[in-house]
Amino acid sequence: MMLITIIFWTLVFVVFYAYIGYGMLLFIIIRLRRLFGLGKPYDGNLDYQPEITLLVAAYNEKDYVIRKVENSLQLDYPRDKVKMVWVTDGSDDGTPDILARFSDITVLHQPERRGKIAAMNRAVKMVKTPIIVFSDANTALGKDSLRLIVDMFRNPKVGCVSGEKRIQGQGSETAAGAGEGIYWKYESTLKKWDAEWYSVVGAAGELFAVRTELYQDVEPDTLLDDFIISLRIAMKGYTIQYNPEAFASETASATVKEELKRKIRISAGGIQSIVRLRALLNIFKYGRLSFQYISHRVLRWSLAPLSLLFILILNVILFIKEIQTGNPGFYSLLFAGQVFFYLCSILGWILENRHIRVKVLFVPYYFFIMNYSVYLGFYRYIRKKQSVNWERAKRA
Repeated sequence: MMLITIIFWTLVFVVFYAYIGYGMLLFIIIRLRRLFGLGKPYDGNLDYQPEITLLVAAYNEKDYVIRKVENSLQLDYPRDKVKMVWVTDGSDDGTPDILARFSDITVLHQPERRGKIAAMNRAVKMVKTPIIVFSDANTALGKDSLRLIVDMFRNPKVGCVSGEKRIQGQGSETAAGAGEGIYWKYESTLKKWDAEWYSVVGAAGELFAVRTELYQDVEPDTLLDDFIISLRIAMKGYTIQYNPEAFASETASATVKEELKRKIRISAGGIQSIVRLRALLNIFKYGRLSFQYISHRVLRWSLAPLSLLFILILNVILFIKEIQTGNPGFYSLLFAGQVFFYLCSILGWILENRHIRVKVLFVPYYFFIMNYSVYLGFYRYIRKKQSVNWERAKRA
């Protein structure tokens, strides 16, 4: 029974550290660094304002094209220094034809659909500017986003800069909207602290930029292209920085079912990324970057979801042991708390399907969906059932 107890608390620590403990540790590290005057912003090369390429990979995005182009034209960066390139491989809904109306946009199109990353690899080879800014077709960028992102490249040690993904309030009354919004606010805080300590661990595909010379072709079957591209740059000795004021906004997933579809793909991609970036697990070689990567990403895509299952199983054993002794105590309360949490998740699912919204149930429901998707994503990965051709979740 002692061994079961030790394993139980070890697994509890893994889950706590993955979701809360690492954030607490970062908070302490950042406070100490600020106290001792460490990590001051880079203040050199104030006149840095290079030509950039705004690259959008789009598949059947006719509903968003006009809005995206208009948004791009309104961004605060010298217009003569922005090259707009869209790659629309495989699109058959008229997206390339709509884009052809704009004389200042370069449209790269081929009929065959080979996936987003293949399109990106092809398009990057034609880029001549020193900085590439990647963005999704269905997101709107904040007016100052380009200027704020490019400004961080003044520091020659910065190889990639990530903007912030913001969830518009339109979907906040659903479990998907509320859960996704809360999750990204927490993630944004962790990213700010990660960047201030050393480097962000992975960029957000909605808005991120890289030095063109550092871009490395990614395997055509890659699921999380933004994650792989950015971390491979970091593995070369550069940092990934983050500016939350440079943002891309989009509406939340229309339903939790749609959000689950997105999460499963991300989870399958997360497992794939752990395999392909396995060299980054070597903390003796990559130091802080490895520590941040394992703490912030690897645990959430592997041990934490697995630990949740075994915590419940072991808690049942410890609960039964207490009942048998006739002295129910702490483990009985903990088991009751777990049962209550999962019942809230199930109730949230039932009510959401009946379009009855109880906000207090959104967080446990979304947390459950996040971890459940890891199991489904892992299954898809090992069965090779996740297609590289992207299919966006329907948005609110």
